[in-house]
Amino acid sequence: MRKTAITSSLLIAGASVLFAGGGMAASASVGHPSHHPQSRHLAWANTWMAAVTHGDATGSTNAGLNDQSVRLIVHTTVSGSAVRIRISNQHGDQAITVGHATVAKPDTSTATESDIVPSTRRELSFSGSASTLIQKGATVLSDPVALPVGSQQDLVVSIYFPTPTGPTTFHSTSRQTNFVGPTDLVDSVDGTGYTTTRTCCWFFLSGVDVLRPVTAGPVVVFGDSIGDSNGSTLDANTRWPNLLYARLAARWGSAAPAVLNASLAGNRLNHEGSEPGAGGFPGYNELGTNAISRLDTDVYAETGVRTVITDLGINDIWMSDDSAAAIIATLRQLNQQLHEKGLRSLVATLGPYQGMLPAEAWTPEKEATRQAVNAWIRHQREFDGVIDFDQVLRDPAEPSRLNPALDSGDHIHPNDLGNQKMADAVPVGLLASDR
Repeated sequence: MRKTAITSSLLIAGASVLFAGGGMAASASVGHPSHHPQSRHLAWANTWMAAVTHGDATGSTNAGLNDQSVRLIVHTTVSGSAVRIRISNQHGDQAITVGHATVAKPDTSTATESDIVPSTRRELSFSGSASTLIQKGATVLSDPVALPVGSQQDLVVSIYFPTPTGPTTFHSTSRQTNFVGPTDLVDSVDGTGYTTTRTCCWFFLSGVDVLRPVTAGPVVVFGDSIGDSNGSTLDANTRWPNLLYARLAARWGSAAPAVLNASLAGNRLNHEGSEPGAGGFPGYNELGTNAISRLDTDVYAETGVRTVITDLGINDIWMSDDSAAAIIATLRQLNQQLHEKGLRSLVATLGPYQGMLPAEAWTPEKEATRQAVNAWIRHQREFDGVIDFDQVLRDPAEPSRLNPALDSGDHIHPNDLGNQKMADAVPVGLLASDR
């Protein structure tokens, strides 16, 4: 795990001059640690993350990018005075080159979501260079730049890939429109050159950090497509982890911990994403590896993690027809490993899904498995707390089904109201014991 605090200060070199002038501040950078007494208690904190996987077997994410730029929109949690990004080639088949990258704030006065505010554009460097080579399986951290970042604010990250990348490392369920275009469009204020919109993906970007006063460590949501909020409104940031952070921020203000979303749609406790499931389910790379194998990269690697909310197991039931015993055994092992790292470990019950397609996804036998897993979750005393999503999502008249008022339409993923109910169901006291 990376160090969670900077004991000596990080001095923002020349930031006051650059911001007073209102220019692009291409050289606005954050210097090396110093002993400036007024910033002694600053630390880097992750304000946004995405769990990433290997490109799909046949689509454009497998073909990769070549002489193309991506413009990616992310939504922050905690605020800060400076920013840096993480670019991951964790699942790549070869080294990749980043030719150019910037971070900026979106121009909300235009109708084009990919437009940026010129005065906020910051050129990113990597160990002092505008470009960098990322080795296969590696992640790079940009040099910091001075840019005030607000809580629950969109940021725009633009990256140019001058040479073939091979299969992308990406997050497949963004619920956010992102953009791809030919050649180096990174400095473009007008986003019209980004000719392709993608509502599925964040490419290569795995994290955004901000410099801020030391506060409580973040909460990581370790889940599947329910955490990815497949049924939520596109571009609205109504995923339940977003709404949970909004709730914490309303209660604790700037002292609220970040809520980081490490969910992967289709992820399973006991199976690889590419592994075929029951009933002819083919399996896909982008569903990620088994949950315990993800702990190192998607939980422990995040800065200063304090609490983990595990909401996994439903895909093991409907995709793979796993037994309750197999699911419970892995939940127990996951909890044990989180405790070994000194983390607070919370677990969520599995929501209802009768009526989901294909028809064989739900059977009375699979429903019995879900009920058995939920009964164990509610009565065990191993985790540090339980969040009962099943209770708030189910139809009171038919508990094996989602409440119609909370159903996005596919009978497993909650809509925006359902996501709000999930966020409201998290007992705040479970997140506050070290406050």
